[in-house]
Amino acid sequence: MSCQESFFRELRERGLRLTPQRELVLSVLHEMEGLAGAEEIYRRVQALSTAVDISTVYRTLDLLQEFGVVAVVDGADGQRRYELTAGRTPHVHLVCSRCGAVISADQAPVRGLADTLRAAYGFELDLKRISLSGLCPACR
Repeated sequence: MSCQESFFRELRERGLRLTPQRELVLSVLHEMEGLAGAEEIYRRVQALSTAVDISTVYRTLDLLQEFGVVAVVDGADGQRRYELTAGRTPHVHLVCSRCGAVISADQAPVRGLADTLRAAYGFELDLKRISLSGLCPACR
C-alpha cells in the first residue's frame, strides 16, 4: 500500500476529509529528498498554491506523523525536520549536537539495544522514531 493510500485510509477511518491542501503537502513531501523543515515545505506548497497557510502545513505534518507516514527529527538547532518514511529504507537519525548535522544510519546496530530494552524492561522501542544525539565525525 502506498503512503497516499495509507494516509487516505487513515483519514477516512477517523472521519476526516482528504482536502486539496493535505494532498498538496503530501505531494511536496514525495518530491523532497531527505529531511526538510516545515517552513521549507510551506514554501514549496506555496509555489503550487497560495490557498495553503502555514498552520495547515503544520496540522497536516502532525497528522502524517501520527499516521506514521513521516518521521520527525528534532535538530540540535531546535528546529523540527520532517521526512517521508513510507516506501523508504527504514533508518535512524544521528543528530550532531554541535553542528546540527543529521546522518541517516542503518537500524541494525540499534536493534540490539531494542532487544535489550525489551528483555530487561518489557519496553518496545519504536525504531521508526529514533534520533540519537552525539557528535558527528567532523565535530568529534
